[in-house]
Amino acid sequence: MCGIAGMFDLSGQRRAPAGVVSAMAKAIYHRGPDEDGYLERPGLHLANRRLSIVGLADGQQPISNEDRSVWTVFNGEFFDYKEKRKTLEAKGHVFRTHTDTELIPHTWEDHGTEFLQHLKGQFAICVWDSRTNEVVLARDRAGICPLFYTTVKHDGADWLLFASEMKALLASGLVERKADLNGLNHIFTFMAMPGPTTVFQGIRCLVPGRYLHFKLGQTTPEQATAQKTYWRVEYPDCGHEDYGADEKKVVDGFEEVLYAAVQRRVWADVPVVSYLSGGVDSSVVVAMANKAMGRPIPTFTVSVNAKGLDEKSEALATAKHLGCSPVVVDCGHDQLRAGYPELIAAAEFPVIDTSCLALLHLARAVHRNGYKVALTGEGADEWLGGYSWFKIRKLIGWMDRIPGVPLGFAVRQLFQRLSGAPRFPRAAYLHSLDRLGGPNGWGDLYGLISTNKLRFFTGDTRAALIGRAALDDLEIPADLHRWHPFNRQMYFGARVMLPGHLLASKGDRIAMHSSVETRYAFLDEDVIAYMAKLHPRWKLRGLLRDKFIERKVAERWLPRDVAWRTKKMFRAPMDSWAAVRGGGAGGTWIDQVLSPDSLRKAGYFDAEAVAQARQRLARPGGGVARTGLEMGLTGVLATQLWHHLYLDGSLCDLESKVDRS
Repeated sequence: MCGIAGMFDLSGQRRAPAGVVSAMAKAIYHRGPDEDGYLERPGLHLANRRLSIVGLADGQQPISNEDRSVWTVFNGEFFDYKEKRKTLEAKGHVFRTHTDTELIPHTWEDHGTEFLQHLKGQFAICVWDSRTNEVVLARDRAGICPLFYTTVKHDGADWLLFASEMKALLASGLVERKADLNGLNHIFTFMAMPGPTTVFQGIRCLVPGRYLHFKLGQTTPEQATAQKTYWRVEYPDCGHEDYGADEKKVVDGFEEVLYAAVQRRVWADVPVVSYLSGGVDSSVVVAMANKAMGRPIPTFTVSVNAKGLDEKSEALATAKHLGCSPVVVDCGHDQLRAGYPELIAAAEFPVIDTSCLALLHLARAVHRNGYKVALTGEGADEWLGGYSWFKIRKLIGWMDRIPGVPLGFAVRQLFQRLSGAPRFPRAAYLHSLDRLGGPNGWGDLYGLISTNKLRFFTGDTRAALIGRAALDDLEIPADLHRWHPFNRQMYFGARVMLPGHLLASKGDRIAMHSSVETRYAFLDEDVIAYMAKLHPRWKLRGLLRDKFIERKVAERWLPRDVAWRTKKMFRAPMDSWAAVRGGGAGGTWIDQVLSPDSLRKAGYFDAEAVAQARQRLARPGGGVARTGLEMGLTGVLATQLWHHLYLDGSLCDLESKVDRS
C-alpha cells in the first residue's frame, strides 16, 4: 500500500499554495517510506508516498496512460493485475511499468466513470483526466483502504483536499482543528467511526463502495463532495436465499472462492507473512497460503500476558502443525498502557477497544523483521455470523415476535436497571428499531454500550448527542426490511464495525503506522458475494455452530479441534487502565487526562461521573455491568487523549507526536 494526498481548485485554474501538498505527504511518510512522487498542474497538485510491493523498480507515482492525458495516484493492490494487464494489452493499451497502478488510467480510458466495476482489490484512488478535467476519488468495496476529504476556502477560491489519513489534511495548515460532536456520538454509539462523519469538523470519510466525481471549473463544493455508490452488498429478499440442500456442493463452492482469494493475495514482489491467532479464520488462511506458495510462510502471533486472553499456545500448536516458523510478540499491561498514546495518534480517533494495542505491536514486529505484507483473517466474523450477538439474538428473538407484547424491550430495561446503566427513553429504542429494520442483536449490544453517553457526557453535550441518532447518519439501504433478520444484523456489523473499527484501528491505520500492508482474503469480492447469497443456516447452525460453512472447509485443512475452536472475544485487559493511579508505565498521564481540570478544559465529560466510575472500578468484582463501565471509561480516556494529541496539547505531560502547527 501507499499514502496519497492532494488538492484541487474547483475552478480548475489556480496553482496550489507552495508547500501545502508536500507537508501533507510528509505527514503520512510512514505509509510510504520508499519514495515519493508529485504532479502539479493549474488547478491541482497530487502526491504519493510509496511502499513498494509490486513493480519495485518502476512503480513510482503519479502514473499516467500512454499520452499522459490521464493521471492517477493509488493506495492499495489489484490482485488480478496480471490477467487484467493481458486483457488491456490485447486491446492495444501500452504498459510502461510493472506496477498494478497502471491498470487505473487504461481502465478509465476504456470505461470512463464505469471503470470501478472493472477494478477488484483493496484501493483508494484519485484519477484526473486532463482532456475533460474530470476527477474521481474512490474507495474499495469493503473499506480496507481509507480516504478522507474536506473543502476549504483559501485566497478566494474553493479547494477540495484529500488524503489517506486525516493528519495529512490537518498538516495542510488550511483545515481548522475542531471536534465534531456528531463524530464523538458515533464513537460512543458504535465504538467505531464508520463514516461519512468523522471526529473532526469539516472532514469527511469516503464510505466503502462510494466515490466522488466532478469536473473542475463546473462544480460547487456541495456537488464535488456528493458521495455516489458504485457497490454495496446485495442480500436476497428473505426466503430467496440459497438454502443449499447439497452440503458438499455448497462447501466445495466456498472452498473454491476462498482458496482463490488467498492465492491472489500471496502475489507480491516481496515476501508475504501472516498474522496467526488461535482461531479458525487466520489458521485456514495460513493453511491455504502455504499450499498456494508451495511452502510454509512465516507467522506472527501476539501474546497478551493476562489470564484468559492469551492464545499463544493454540497459535503455536497450529503453526507447528502447518510447519510455519512463528514469531511471538509478548505484550504485558505496562507495555499496552504505555503504547496507548501511539495507538490514538495512529488511528486518529478515540479507540475504545484496547486489543488494538496488541495489533500495533504485531505490525511493528512484522516491520522489524524486514517484512512489508501480512495476511490476516479479519472479515469472517462479520460476514459469517461469528460474534456472540448473533447467538444471543437467536436465543431471545422469540420475545420480539409476540404482537403487542414488548417483552424484548422490557428485558433490556430490566438488564439496564440491574446493571446500574442509565436508560434511554422508549421512543429512542423504537426509533433505533425502525432504523435497524427490526430487532437486531448488533443493535442490542451497542445499544447497551451507548448508555455511557448518558453516564459520562456533560449536560449540554449529553443533550446534543441524545437529540441526534447516530444511525440516521449511515444512509441505510431502503430495501433493508426485505432481508432476512440475520442478514440485517450482518449488514450493520459490516457497515459499521468492519470499516469503522476493525479495518481502521486494527487494520490499515495501525499496520501502515509501521509501513506494513495487510491483506484480507475474507474480504475478497467473490467471497463476500458467495457468503451473502447463502441462507443463514450456513452461517449459524443451531445456537453454537457459528461460521458453519467456513468450519466445514477448515476441517479439510486443519485438525478438527482447530476448525471448531470457540471464538474468543479478544481484547486487552481494561480494568487496570482508568483505575490506575500513579506508578506503572503510563500511570501519570492517565491521572492527568482524567483529572477534573483536564476534563473541564476539554469540556466533554462530567468530572464527578468519571471520578465515581474510577472508584467503582478500583473495587473487585466482575460481570457484564463492569465490562460496560470499563468500556465507557476507556472511551472517556481515549477521547481525552485524542483531544490532547490532536486539538489541545495541554491536558497532560505527554509530548504529542502529532503536528499541531
